[in-house]
Amino acid sequence: MTSTELSPSEAVVLSELDEHGVLLLTLNRPERNNGWTVEMEEAYFGALIDAANDPAVKVIVVTGAGRAFCPGLDMIALAESAATGKRIGSRRYPMTLARRVHKPIIAAVNGAAAGIGFIQACCADIRFAASTAKFTTSFARRGLPAEHGITWVVERIVGYANAADLMLSARVVLADEALAMGLVNRVLPPDELLPAALAYARDIANNCAPISLAHIKGQLIDDLERSSEEARMQGLVLMADHSVSDDFSEGVKSFQEKRLPHFSGYDAELKVMRGF
Repeated sequence: MTSTELSPSEAVVLSELDEHGVLLLTLNRPERNNGWTVEMEEAYFGALIDAANDPAVKVIVVTGAGRAFCPGLDMIALAESAATGKRIGSRRYPMTLARRVHKPIIAAVNGAAAGIGFIQACCADIRFAASTAKFTTSFARRGLPAEHGITWVVERIVGYANAADLMLSARVVLADEALAMGLVNRVLPPDELLPAALAYARDIANNCAPISLAHIKGQLIDDLERSSEEARMQGLVLMADHSVSDDFSEGVKSFQEKRLPHFSGYDAELKVMRGF
């Protein structure tokens, strides 16, 4: 991997792009367990926007440095906010921005994910968790409402009953229970987590057409608010375009020839983030 950051000791988000087109983003404040700050918010969301617009990036993996993923707002900033009533955040980006990126995002949750960290994990498309990972919404236990539309997101991941449990109790959920309720896709030993997430991402990057990934992610998100008939009709429109594309021909040919495909990438229309 080649790092795009100048100094890991200074960067609050590390960015590494490998030869497969997999971008690894690492929340990098291990001395504070990757507590969320305005600086981290700007860096992380800026990296997602850059990745969305970079044709070399096919899949994104996000993890945390050290023993935590992100336990939410940095406690020093949280205490200041509680004392002054001042909202913490840049206000430049929606906290659910990851859902607008037209490329697959995989969260490799290596430790605690709470509050804003929980939101970022849930806004990824796929979640792998270390067996030592733990999750909590935390809002109700801090005197806060559920923030940033996370109730809408979580209910669609785990259903109403589990979402109500997570939100109303704000209890800590360990990795195995998170897997059982569908909050995460896989649970792995800590030392296997990142290699497994990267291998999964590389399999997607090497075998799937970027424009197909972009459209399918859009369908997954948009169809949450469409009727089944609207979803069917949109699928027909997209199928008409894809069925006469070079990528479709290449997908069939590479399968017949038992080799990796060589897809054409993104068209100009998809070089910007969805809705941002």
